[in-house]
Amino acid sequence: MEVDGIMKLKIGVMGSSAKVRDKFLVQKAREIGKEIAKHNCILINGATTGMPNEAAIGAKEENGMVIGISPAYDIKEHKTKYKLPYVPYDTIVFTGFGFNLRNIVNIRSSDAVVFLRGSLGTLNEFTIAYEDSKVIGVLEKMGGISEFFDELIEITKKKTGAKLIYDSDPHRLISKLVQEVSKRNNDKVHRYTEGKG
Repeated sequence: MEVDGIMKLKIGVMGSSAKVRDKFLVQKAREIGKEIAKHNCILINGATTGMPNEAAIGAKEENGMVIGISPAYDIKEHKTKYKLPYVPYDTIVFTGFGFNLRNIVNIRSSDAVVFLRGSLGTLNEFTIAYEDSKVIGVLEKMGGISEFFDELIEITKKKTGAKLIYDSDPHRLISKLVQEVSKRNNDKVHRYTEGKG
């Protein structure tokens, strides 16, 4: 589970949980998952349907590792109450927190977060990620609430240290996220070792 002596990076995939009928959107979501796996990162999502699940399928097609963070208390509640998938996940963490509190665990478990479309639930995930100063990727030309993140930041006029990275190409987007997280991690290690001097 290590890369260059450090733990694998975990990239969260957030977005619309609505059933995806558009083949273009399915393809793009799966490409995001594949790129996460190709970059030797772990994909984390809300163990949910729609765009995040399509990304999970893409990651598994490249033999990637996928962890789902469920709103449910256990597998029975996950399947019956929430009607959420349990395939293609390597493991599911059952929070028992419902959707909103699950979102906090989901974001905090991720080193970087990618947004694919989405509506109100995705907006909740974005505000958590932004407040937590995360590295945030937005796959462009996908529609949904993720098209308006810059406007929301401008309205709030709040700087948190979060970094937003936009790209319409899944390979470039994941590459940029991995580079930015690695840079942040290196800076933290440098500051830590300087302080120990």
